[in-house]
Amino acid sequence: MTESSPTAGSDDELLTALGIEVGGARHGELAAACAPVVRRIRGDGLRVIGFVPSDDQVAVLPLLVQLGLALCEATGNTVAVVDANVRYPGLPGVAHDSPTNHDASVYSTRWLRGSLALISPPHAERAGEVVPQLARVLLEGAELFAHVLVDLTGFELLGEHATAAACMDAVALVGRAHQTHEADLVGLAELMPKGRFLGVLLVG
Repeated sequence: MTESSPTAGSDDELLTALGIEVGGARHGELAAACAPVVRRIRGDGLRVIGFVPSDDQVAVLPLLVQLGLALCEATGNTVAVVDANVRYPGLPGVAHDSPTNHDASVYSTRWLRGSLALISPPHAERAGEVVPQLARVLLEGAELFAHVLVDLTGFELLGEHATAAACMDAVALVGRAHQTHEADLVGLAELMPKGRFLGVLLVG
Protein backbone atom coordinates (compact mmCIF):
# COMPACT_ATOMS: atom_id res chain seq x y z
CA MET A 1 0.00 0.00 0.00
CA THR A 2 1.11 3.56 -0.70
CA GLU A 3 2.21 5.19 2.53
CA SER A 4 2.95 8.69 3.73
CA SER A 5 4.86 9.63 6.86
CA PRO A 6 3.22 12.75 8.29
CA THR A 7 4.70 14.69 11.16
CA ALA A 8 3.14 14.75 14.61
CA GLY A 9 1.92 18.28 13.91
CA SER A 10 0.07 17.28 10.76
CA ASP A 11 -1.38 14.29 12.62
CA ASP A 12 -2.82 16.63 15.25
CA GLU A 13 -4.17 18.91 12.54
CA LEU A 14 -5.90 15.97 10.90
CA LEU A 15 -7.42 14.87 14.21
CA THR A 16 -8.68 18.40 14.82
CA ALA A 17 -10.18 18.51 11.31
CA LEU A 18 -12.04 15.30 12.10
CA GLY A 19 -13.47 16.90 15.22
CA ILE A 20 -11.24 15.00 17.63
CA GLU A 21 -9.79 17.15 20.38
CA VAL A 22 -6.09 16.51 20.90
CA GLY A 23 -5.40 16.40 24.64
CA GLY A 24 -7.70 17.91 27.25
CA ALA A 25 -10.65 16.55 29.17
CA ARG A 26 -12.81 15.81 26.11
CA HIS A 27 -10.09 13.64 24.59
CA GLY A 28 -9.85 11.68 27.83
CA GLU A 29 -13.61 11.20 27.94
CA LEU A 30 -13.69 9.82 24.41
CA ALA A 31 -10.79 7.48 25.12
CA ALA A 32 -12.57 6.22 28.24
CA ALA A 33 -15.78 5.70 26.25
CA CYS A 34 -13.86 3.60 23.72
CA ALA A 35 -12.35 1.36 26.40
CA PRO A 36 -15.29 -1.09 26.78
CA VAL A 37 -15.61 -1.36 22.99
CA VAL A 38 -11.90 -2.14 22.73
CA ARG A 39 -12.26 -4.82 25.42
CA ARG A 40 -15.21 -6.37 23.56
CA ILE A 41 -13.35 -6.41 20.25
CA ARG A 42 -10.28 -8.00 21.82
CA GLY A 43 -12.22 -10.39 24.03
CA ASP A 44 -14.35 -11.70 21.16
CA GLY A 45 -11.36 -11.91 18.81
CA LEU A 46 -13.02 -9.63 16.26
CA ARG A 47 -10.83 -8.42 13.41
CA VAL A 48 -13.10 -6.76 10.83
CA ILE A 49 -16.01 -4.72 12.21
CA GLY A 50 -18.50 -2.67 10.20
CA PHE A 51 -20.25 0.40 11.63
CA VAL A 52 -23.66 1.42 10.24
CA PRO A 53 -25.03 4.95 10.99
CA SER A 54 -28.62 5.17 12.18
CA ASP A 55 -29.17 8.19 9.90
CA ASP A 56 -27.30 10.54 7.57
CA GLN A 57 -26.42 12.95 10.39
CA VAL A 58 -24.30 10.49 12.37
CA ALA A 59 -20.56 11.16 12.15
CA VAL A 60 -19.10 7.66 12.14
CA LEU A 61 -15.54 8.39 10.99
CA PRO A 62 -14.41 10.48 14.00
CA LEU A 63 -15.63 7.69 16.28
CA LEU A 64 -13.72 5.06 14.32
CA VAL A 65 -10.52 7.10 14.31
CA GLN A 66 -10.77 7.50 18.09
CA LEU A 67 -11.55 3.80 18.49
CA GLY A 68 -8.70 2.89 16.15
CA LEU A 69 -6.22 4.95 18.16
CA ALA A 70 -7.46 3.26 21.36
CA LEU A 71 -6.98 -0.18 19.78
CA CYS A 72 -3.46 0.73 18.65
CA GLU A 73 -2.58 1.86 22.16
CA ALA A 74 -4.15 -1.18 23.83
CA THR A 75 -2.66 -3.79 21.51
CA GLY A 76 0.49 -2.25 20.06
CA ASN A 77 -0.68 -3.51 16.67
CA THR A 78 -1.51 -1.75 13.42
CA VAL A 79 -5.19 -0.92 12.89
CA ALA A 80 -7.04 0.34 9.81
CA VAL A 81 -10.03 2.66 9.55
CA VAL A 82 -11.71 2.27 6.16
CA ASP A 83 -13.84 5.06 4.70
CA ALA A 84 -15.77 2.61 2.54
CA ASN A 85 -18.13 5.12 0.94
CA VAL A 86 -16.58 5.43 -2.50
CA ARG A 87 -19.60 7.41 -3.77
CA TYR A 88 -19.25 10.25 -1.26
CA PRO A 89 -15.93 9.88 0.60
CA GLY A 90 -15.97 11.13 4.18
CA LEU A 91 -12.21 11.82 4.20
CA PRO A 92 -11.55 13.42 0.80
CA GLY A 93 -9.07 15.87 2.33
CA VAL A 94 -6.97 13.02 3.70
CA ALA A 95 -6.44 11.24 0.42
CA HIS A 96 -6.92 14.16 -2.00
CA ASP A 97 -4.47 13.97 -4.91
CA SER A 98 -2.80 10.92 -3.32
CA PRO A 99 -1.99 7.92 -5.51
CA THR A 100 -4.21 4.90 -5.02
CA ASN A 101 -2.74 1.81 -3.38
CA HIS A 102 -2.39 0.11 -6.77
CA ASP A 103 -3.91 0.29 -10.25
CA ALA A 104 -6.93 -1.87 -9.36
CA SER A 105 -7.77 0.04 -6.17
CA VAL A 106 -9.86 3.16 -5.59
CA TYR A 107 -8.34 3.70 -2.12
CA SER A 108 -5.30 5.54 -0.78
CA THR A 109 -3.67 4.92 2.61
CA ARG A 110 -2.62 7.66 5.01
CA TRP A 111 -0.83 6.62 8.23
CA LEU A 112 -1.75 8.43 11.43
CA ARG A 113 0.70 8.33 14.34
CA GLY A 114 2.59 5.47 12.77
CA SER A 115 0.18 2.63 13.49
CA LEU A 116 -3.32 3.72 12.41
CA ALA A 117 -4.00 3.54 8.68
CA LEU A 118 -6.76 5.73 7.24
CA ILE A 119 -7.90 4.12 4.01
CA SER A 120 -10.08 6.40 1.90
CA PRO A 121 -10.95 7.10 -1.76
CA PRO A 122 -9.25 10.30 -3.00
CA HIS A 123 -12.35 11.02 -5.10
CA ALA A 124 -15.83 9.65 -5.74
CA GLU A 125 -16.20 6.48 -7.78
CA ARG A 126 -18.96 4.73 -9.69
CA ALA A 127 -21.79 3.32 -7.59
CA GLY A 128 -21.11 -0.23 -8.72
CA GLU A 129 -17.60 -0.20 -7.29
CA VAL A 130 -18.55 0.06 -3.63
CA VAL A 131 -18.84 -3.55 -2.44
CA PRO A 132 -16.20 -5.19 -4.69
CA GLN A 133 -13.65 -2.51 -3.78
CA LEU A 134 -14.34 -2.93 -0.07
CA ALA A 135 -13.96 -6.69 -0.33
CA ARG A 136 -10.63 -6.21 -2.12
CA VAL A 137 -9.33 -3.86 0.59
CA LEU A 138 -10.29 -6.29 3.35
CA LEU A 139 -8.58 -9.15 1.55
CA GLU A 140 -5.42 -7.13 0.95
CA GLY A 141 -5.30 -5.97 4.57
CA ALA A 142 -5.73 -9.44 6.03
CA GLU A 143 -2.05 -9.76 6.91
CA LEU A 144 -1.33 -6.07 7.53
CA PHE A 145 -3.81 -5.13 10.25
CA ALA A 146 -4.82 -6.69 13.54
CA HIS A 147 -8.17 -4.90 13.37
CA VAL A 148 -10.09 -3.18 10.56
CA LEU A 149 -12.89 -0.72 11.39
CA VAL A 150 -15.16 -0.01 8.43
CA ASP A 151 -17.45 3.01 8.06
CA LEU A 152 -20.49 1.79 6.12
CA THR A 153 -22.01 5.26 5.72
CA GLY A 154 -23.72 5.60 2.35
CA PHE A 155 -24.26 1.88 1.79
CA GLU A 156 -27.79 0.89 0.85
CA LEU A 157 -29.45 -0.57 3.92
CA LEU A 158 -30.79 -3.58 2.11
CA GLY A 159 -28.51 -5.47 -0.24
CA GLU A 160 -25.19 -3.67 0.12
CA HIS A 161 -25.08 -3.89 3.91
CA ALA A 162 -25.82 -7.60 3.76
CA THR A 163 -23.13 -8.17 1.14
CA ALA A 164 -20.57 -6.10 3.05
CA ALA A 165 -21.47 -7.79 6.35
CA ALA A 166 -20.57 -11.14 4.82
CA CYS A 167 -16.95 -9.90 4.73
CA MET A 168 -16.93 -8.97 8.43
CA ASP A 169 -16.77 -10.57 11.84
CA ALA A 170 -19.33 -8.20 13.35
CA VAL A 171 -21.47 -5.15 12.62
CA ALA A 172 -22.48 -2.34 15.01
CA LEU A 173 -25.02 0.48 14.78
CA VAL A 174 -24.01 4.07 15.54
CA GLY A 175 -26.67 6.48 16.76
CA ARG A 176 -26.82 10.02 18.16
CA ALA A 177 -27.14 10.32 21.92
CA HIS A 178 -30.40 11.99 23.01
CA GLN A 179 -31.52 12.29 19.38
CA THR A 180 -31.84 8.84 17.78
CA HIS A 181 -35.11 7.23 18.83
CA GLU A 182 -34.96 3.82 20.46
CA ALA A 183 -37.65 2.48 18.14
CA ASP A 184 -35.52 3.40 15.12
CA LEU A 185 -32.51 1.59 16.57
CA VAL A 186 -34.59 -1.50 17.31
CA GLY A 187 -35.89 -1.53 13.75
CA LEU A 188 -32.39 -1.16 12.29
CA ALA A 189 -31.01 -3.82 14.63
CA GLU A 190 -33.46 -6.32 13.17
CA LEU A 191 -31.85 -5.75 9.75
CA MET A 192 -28.35 -6.50 11.00
CA PRO A 193 -26.82 -9.95 10.37
CA LYS A 194 -27.96 -12.47 12.96
CA GLY A 195 -25.17 -13.75 15.19
CA ARG A 196 -22.82 -10.94 14.17
CA PHE A 197 -24.57 -7.90 15.59
CA LEU A 198 -22.20 -6.22 18.04
CA GLY A 199 -24.69 -3.71 19.48
CA VAL A 200 -25.33 0.05 19.43
CA LEU A 201 -22.85 2.88 20.01
CA LEU A 202 -24.13 6.37 20.80
CA VAL A 203 -22.09 9.44 19.89
CA GLY A 204 -22.44 13.15 20.53
